Amino acid sequence: MKKLSLALVLALCSISAMIAQRTIMGTVNGDDGSALIGATVLLKGTSTGTITDIDGKYSIRVPESGAILVFSYTGFTSEEVAVGTSNVIDLTMKSGQVLEEVVVTALGVSRYKNEVAYSAQKVDGDQMTVTRDANMVNALSGKVAGLNIKRNNNLGGSTNVVLRGAKSLTGDNQALFVIDGVPIDNSNTNTTDQSTARGGFDYGNAANDINADDIESVTILKGAAASALYGSRAANGVVMITTKKGSKSKGIGVSVNTGMNYGKVDKSTFLKYQKEYGGGYGAYYEDPSGYFLYRDINGDGVEDLVGTVSEDASYGAKFDPSLSVYQWDAFYDKTSPNFGKATPWVAAKNDPITFFETAVGTSNGITIDGTNDGGYFKLGYTRTTDKGLLPNSNIEKNLVNFSSSYNLTKKLNVFASVNFTATDGKGRYGTGYDAKNQMTSFREWWQTNVDVQAQKAAYERTKQNVTWNWADPDDLVPIYWDNTYWVRHENYSTDHRNRYFGRVGFTYNLTSWFDITGRVAIDQYSEIQEERTAVGSVDVSKYSRFNRNYQEVNYDLLGQFKEMNIANNLKFNALIGSNIRKQSIGSIRATTNGGLVLPRLYSLSNTVNPIEAPLETQTDLEVDGVFAQAGFVYDGWAILDLAARRDQASSLPAGNNIYYYPSASLGIIFSRFLEQNDAFTFGKLRLNYAEVGNTAPPLSVYDVFNINTSFNGSASYDVPSTKNNEGLKPERTKSYEAGLELRFLKDKLGFDVTYYKMNTIDQILPAPVSRATGYDFKFINAGDVENRGWEVQMFARPINTPNFKWRLDLNWARNRNKVINLGDPTVTNLQLASMQGGVSVNAAVGEAYGTIKGNNYTYYDANGNGLRDKGENQRVVGPDGYYVLSDAANEIIGNVNPDWTGGLNNTFTFKNLSFSFLIDVKKGGNVFSLDQYYGGATGLPAYTAGKNDKGIDKRLPTDQG
Repeated sequence: MKKLSLALVLALCSISAMIAQRTIMGTVNGDDGSALIGATVLLKGTSTGTITDIDGKYSIRVPESGAILVFSYTGFTSEEVAVGTSNVIDLTMKSGQVLEEVVVTALGVSRYKNEVAYSAQKVDGDQMTVTRDANMVNALSGKVAGLNIKRNNNLGGSTNVVLRGAKSLTGDNQALFVIDGVPIDNSNTNTTDQSTARGGFDYGNAANDINADDIESVTILKGAAASALYGSRAANGVVMITTKKGSKSKGIGVSVNTGMNYGKVDKSTFLKYQKEYGGGYGAYYEDPSGYFLYRDINGDGVEDLVGTVSEDASYGAKFDPSLSVYQWDAFYDKTSPNFGKATPWVAAKNDPITFFETAVGTSNGITIDGTNDGGYFKLGYTRTTDKGLLPNSNIEKNLVNFSSSYNLTKKLNVFASVNFTATDGKGRYGTGYDAKNQMTSFREWWQTNVDVQAQKAAYERTKQNVTWNWADPDDLVPIYWDNTYWVRHENYSTDHRNRYFGRVGFTYNLTSWFDITGRVAIDQYSEIQEERTAVGSVDVSKYSRFNRNYQEVNYDLLGQFKEMNIANNLKFNALIGSNIRKQSIGSIRATTNGGLVLPRLYSLSNTVNPIEAPLETQTDLEVDGVFAQAGFVYDGWAILDLAARRDQASSLPAGNNIYYYPSASLGIIFSRFLEQNDAFTFGKLRLNYAEVGNTAPPLSVYDVFNINTSFNGSASYDVPSTKNNEGLKPERTKSYEAGLELRFLKDKLGFDVTYYKMNTIDQILPAPVSRATGYDFKFINAGDVENRGWEVQMFARPINTPNFKWRLDLNWARNRNKVINLGDPTVTNLQLASMQGGVSVNAAVGEAYGTIKGNNYTYYDANGNGLRDKGENQRVVGPDGYYVLSDAANEIIGNVNPDWTGGLNNTFTFKNLSFSFLIDVKKGGNVFSLDQYYGGATGLPAYTAGKNDKGIDKRLPTDQG
């Protein structure tokens, strides 16, 4: 007899006749007569629950006996109802009492928010699909205090998720993503050049694979006290996702959803071009005026005006329609309407803003689910497509998810879920300072006499690189920039990723107050990224490919003591468990050498010279952890949570590879001791302390060697640039947090204010060493980064009637971080990245993590002297009319961190119709603009032309006014 997989058995069992469980249905209404749309209905002691539909109706599966339902809704008293023998329970909830919202905390344990003594903020699933962003992470932007979503406008591009500031000097500062209690990978595989703005493609982060339509809620665990049970990776906080569980009604159900969005480039933020001057760098060329080349193009013996086609700037001759000039389209392409012709010297009709297309995104999904007395199943399929703003750009995703739960007996429940995502990308946008990023040309190096649509027509006629930027009219090869449409249709990237993640497990109720859960979870994906540079491009033709395989398996065994009374007015709950995490990552990167032999054949074997040894990596990591947590609630007003975890990591040396971290949280609901009135409803104080450890990256302890291409049959090895360290110990983050929650006017107005301070010490970083050692860096434990700040959350319900509701949610956060030390008193700066223009991003002692260094200006002091004085902010102007730079070439000139972040969300509901809008704000923070640095120098922006305050052309020499 053939064996069936456990997932298939569960699927068959879930749709067959089952026993020991039944479905409870009903309605949830407020005492004002309104249906409580979005109320949470939860089976006590689990995370199994549902959210009511638009009519306030619910349906939930419960055990045959002994079940208790927990109903909660903002502004209403949370209620526990024993199920009994009834299959229908209609509930009317009382308003104006203490808000007892249920939130899902670490490891998927559900608790009343009032009984949580640390900061945890919940976002409902319907808020994640309002704008139907292709990357579900972007939907969190502006909704959570202290959560800094650093997104970009690239098609499928990566999004950084940073909670309460950057903590690690050189490591990962991303929050951990957890789905239904199981961590998943959110890696970014972009190259170092791409991440430091030197060019490349942005392939996005792995959280793009999460289907927003499958999300029931998201809980953000911000501090170490909230996230410590998740171990090493939770040092940066946790984004915990709870998925939807099966049908809301008994039997088989089918639901279909569809959506579409459109996008256009924002012309108000795009570069405004000057339309007065054309290509060139000034009056030093061949013709008598000095602004053009002077050649006999038509063979009549008379010198003609020829555009400076080799230049990529717009400081040339002033436009004059009476001048006839041979421009870029007069050469090479004999099918061009302007081939061999001189054309009027005027600004282009179609500037680069016309290069952009209309972006279109679609999302279509279907879900089939069912439930009966023994369990449930859910099977869903979603297909999304995104056509980008740039030509030849699109991303397609196919997402399939299946989940099922089945009660084998009255005490034993088995469950399984699996998610599959297939992503195909083509023509992702080039980023940074690179020829494949059209913005580099459009905003920094361009001639305003070049018509973008003429470039398009030239490519479509010839399928060749008919550029506007020839080396010379007599040397028709591209010198700096390719035809913009050649770049998009020939020098593009493609990528593909198949991903599976899911879990299988059981829960066994040993007693009414203790159960055991065992589960195995896997997250596995394989991806390929291919990049092309076509024969005939400015850069040497090439083909490169990057293959990467990722797999992580988590084994969990949990014992949960359910909430119970152990003494008069004293409730107790606890959790003990163990986790084994095994991670394996392998990759190969290879590139052709010396160009491609055959055009448009993209293969590693189509190489002029033999390829060099591919870069192969393989890292394996295992972290074994045991943990425990205990919670006490006394008389409904005193809350104490204690937790501890011990990890052992394979990436640390023996003797230093075991590390512990504790946490303690205290909450006091002081409103219990105040006289109740309509003005003041609820008040709670929170205080907690926690420590979190973090392991070293794999392959940083014992020395390894690079294997190079063999030389004359002899093996070739060398050492990496960074020396490993057999004495490394784990990083540590120590965190303090205090909070105050207040609610007024029968929960029509509420505030949650939090102050926190965190120090990350013993950081594992590559410190510079003498090159006489044979290395550039060595891994050491050093450094201390401090983050401290305030977070404020506020809600208000100005109008709350049965037919019309208005809810306002506001959040605000301010984080200040500082590099306390870098381990060595003689080391005062650690460069994180260097960019074009002599600018770098740094961790400087005494300054914020992310300081920008570069050339500064010289400023007048209070007496008008040209001395450096930050307080005056009046720049010294030299005799040539330009600002005078300071002598120092590496001063601190900025800070990437915002002064504060915030969000304001308004939701208006009229009966079953809802309208909402969100304002997301990041105030302050500095940006070094390479567009301004180069674009101003090449004469593109409108501010480089026109009249000055004296009515004189700006481009005239200073001696002419």
